[in-house]
Amino acid sequence: MNMNESVLEQIHSPADLKAMSDEQLIRLCGELRSYLVTHVTETGGHLASNLGVVELTVALHQVFDTPTDHLIFDVGHQCYVHKLLTGRRDRFDTIRAPGGLSGFTKRSESLYDPFGAGHSSTSVSAALGFAEADKLTGSDAYTIAIVGDGAFTGGLVHEALNNIDRTLPLLIILNENEMSISPTRGRFAEHLAKLRRSPRYHKTKKATRRLIRKIPLVGEPMFRGIRGVKQATKNFFFKSNYFEDMGLYYLGPVDGNDFVAVRDMLREARSERQAIILHIKTIKGKGYAPAEVSPNRYHGILPGNKAPAYNFSAEAGKLLCQRAGTDEKLCVITAAMAEGCGIADFAKQYPDRFFDVGIAEEHALVFAAGLAAEGLRPVFTVYSTFLQRGYDNLIHDIALQDLPVTVCIDRAGLAAGDGPTHHGIFDVAFLGQIPNLPLWAPADFDSLARALADSLDSGHPACVRYPNAAPSPVGATFPYGEYPFRHDRENIAVNDCVIVTYGRIFDEAVKARNLLSEENITCTIVLLEQLLPISAPADALAGLLAGTSAPVLVLEEGIKAGGLGMLLREALLERGTPNPLGIVAIEDPFATTQTGCTIRASMGIDAEAIATRVRRLTGNT
Repeated sequence: MNMNESVLEQIHSPADLKAMSDEQLIRLCGELRSYLVTHVTETGGHLASNLGVVELTVALHQVFDTPTDHLIFDVGHQCYVHKLLTGRRDRFDTIRAPGGLSGFTKRSESLYDPFGAGHSSTSVSAALGFAEADKLTGSDAYTIAIVGDGAFTGGLVHEALNNIDRTLPLLIILNENEMSISPTRGRFAEHLAKLRRSPRYHKTKKATRRLIRKIPLVGEPMFRGIRGVKQATKNFFFKSNYFEDMGLYYLGPVDGNDFVAVRDMLREARSERQAIILHIKTIKGKGYAPAEVSPNRYHGILPGNKAPAYNFSAEAGKLLCQRAGTDEKLCVITAAMAEGCGIADFAKQYPDRFFDVGIAEEHALVFAAGLAAEGLRPVFTVYSTFLQRGYDNLIHDIALQDLPVTVCIDRAGLAAGDGPTHHGIFDVAFLGQIPNLPLWAPADFDSLARALADSLDSGHPACVRYPNAAPSPVGATFPYGEYPFRHDRENIAVNDCVIVTYGRIFDEAVKARNLLSEENITCTIVLLEQLLPISAPADALAGLLAGTSAPVLVLEEGIKAGGLGMLLREALLERGTPNPLGIVAIEDPFATTQTGCTIRASMGIDAEAIATRVRRLTGNT
């Protein structure tokens, strides 16, 4: 390869790394870091986490034979370097854009992405599945899971570790950067700190292993035979190592930003041909001073590195702080998302009533139920997409026992950048099946304040959902009716169609209404801010529709199957409401956004789709 040219530009697949010198590979790491800073600060995306794993990713592709060997990234948000090395550099400018590269690993995107991701703590279970499958089919492929220390706060990782056959060619890389999205919490983080404080043990272990194995003929059997003695001796001097206590071979810790050191350790791990934990330490944001100083700020950045606008999350955090000042029973729980859910200030002001449980949504909900059973008023703040992991606990531990837990559901609606793994579009449908669980969908900050107050004062479980956005200015066009059922026309009876909606998608309803008004088709928009129990909006709508035969179109930025539209259709029929009812909602939640289209257009819920459906309902096609 020509040393005068960019090394990165000479990489078309991981095979190109095999013959490169250490000097070239180290140069490549520097070029990758510069490339990431330049492009991600423009396109937006996950920056700090990717800067931290540059050396690791280059070393992995140089040491292992991908895609035959399987690289499985936990969460997947740290896969940008992996994409650049596996033939996707020419499309990198499209990352997280409609029709472009995913911001996570995605099986349909590349053979080098053996397993898709987006949520935390799944990689070890998936890797174990790959390794066992290879064993059953006679493959000698290696499987590697790259797991951040934050993911180890999720119980799924430990369930998988408990099931690992130590004879499998399986490498689990614990990437310790001491920072998930919020600072890593819990006993596992404390255990890692203890491991870091024992470098003498690790140096002694490595030297002893090499010395014994050099003994001719008997070295390898002797090494295996004295493992138990070594374990007992180690425990006596250094207490316990969590991984070795589970029967796993532990290597490390090693500086994960030292290319040669991490490459050499990967080679040693590969030569063992058994299940190994390799503990590396990396610096999140490595090589970009702003990201090193503020990794939270640069975890996920907006296009052009713009500052995020003041939004529902921030307002919810402010309201909870205000409430806590007068309500000593109020406490707040997060699953490692204090910054994302806008409650970092609450943590500072009320540390004794703030609980970050790590990436453990199931535990968070049951923990909240326990607090509520003892008379407190817990609020669990969680992204809609992550709440899915706690569905059983919502039913079994909260709703069934009618315990006063308030769940603040953040990031409700489509996730334009993150895509299908992060769409918050299932919650209305799955919450609609649970008794004793009211659901509010405030459209502005005043409604948010009322919804939180109503939920906390009710003495019962409740959910409040809101988008990752500021309130829309068109909310002021809904002056009629009273909270939580507003509409934008004084006399509904004189309109051709009634559009019923909730959440930020009402922006599209207003656009559709304006389009249709040019065709002399008049529409009233009804904005629902209480969705469940379904009897509440159904009773309100039945009253509003009395005296009009206008068709009803339910619009939602959520899935159609089991969604609000279907629930309303049944409820209105039970009330004898004769109006025809149509539904515009998401029918294919896993659809890929098309290039050049907005995400709503790709999902068939934009203003044009709404207008087309209204024309059909009103016979104006």
